[in-house]
Amino acid sequence: MIPRWYEPVECREQFKRIFSFLNLGVLIMSAILMFSEFRFDWCEQLLGNFLVSTNQTRPEKGAVWELGRNTLTAHEALNKIIDRKSDTSEFAHKTDSFSGIADHLIPGEWVTLDKDHFKHLYRSLPLTHARQIMEPARLIWLLNGKVTERIFCEGLKNGMKIYFINAGNRVVHQIELKQDILDAVVEKQYLEPGRLEDFEGFSGRIYPAERFFAAVFKLPSEMIQDLLPDADLLLDQDGTILRIGIWNETQAGFIQLGFEFRYQGQTRVLFVKAREWAVWQLGLILRGTHS
Repeated sequence: MIPRWYEPVECREQFKRIFSFLNLGVLIMSAILMFSEFRFDWCEQLLGNFLVSTNQTRPEKGAVWELGRNTLTAHEALNKIIDRKSDTSEFAHKTDSFSGIADHLIPGEWVTLDKDHFKHLYRSLPLTHARQIMEPARLIWLLNGKVTERIFCEGLKNGMKIYFINAGNRVVHQIELKQDILDAVVEKQYLEPGRLEDFEGFSGRIYPAERFFAAVFKLPSEMIQDLLPDADLLLDQDGTILRIGIWNETQAGFIQLGFEFRYQGQTRVLFVKAREWAVWQLGLILRGTHS
């Protein structure tokens, strides 16, 4: 009589079933596969080859959640850029110096200035430094003529650039403010410690203050304005003017004058720029050849 599968079996029969050739074969094969995996890593290699072969048919990141995270990161970065742009624009319209704008702008960043604000920043500079940025006559044309529609400031690693844009979005004029020029304005580097003899450019053309101003007062009043354009800058200095030097070279129609001040036992030289033709007329009087 053949036993049915649902009938209870003896322990001997259970032992035979457990250790049958089929079960032993499955166990041995499983052990071989596990050992070979630990020894040769064939499963990882097989999975890697499969992923490489199907790479072109899968999404770039391989998972939808990764794309979602990148989208969220992009939105956060964009919001930061917008917030910084707004803060920079607000700061630029409140600052009272070119150096303040340049310090706040990072390289490649842009901000706009209106004409009135630019005019205020320019007029707050000593004329000597203002002329290093731009001639007043050119600025009058750019700001009061029908030339400039907008003014852009671009941050640089060593200062900033200013662009004057017309209605056709073309640059009609641009200036570059290097960091050394901006620092000179902030730190008042137009004052140098020492005496006029310390600067070779004044050699042979140094005059006592009494003689210099006596010659100045012989010039027409309109010429004196071109000779001493930075009168406010001179009046702001403490101490006594001892001597004045006239530079031996001309730069773009201007000649540099050096005023030697003495204050509290210290000597400093103040540099200003005067019109070449006014200095030439003054030189004739100083040399006694003026008719």
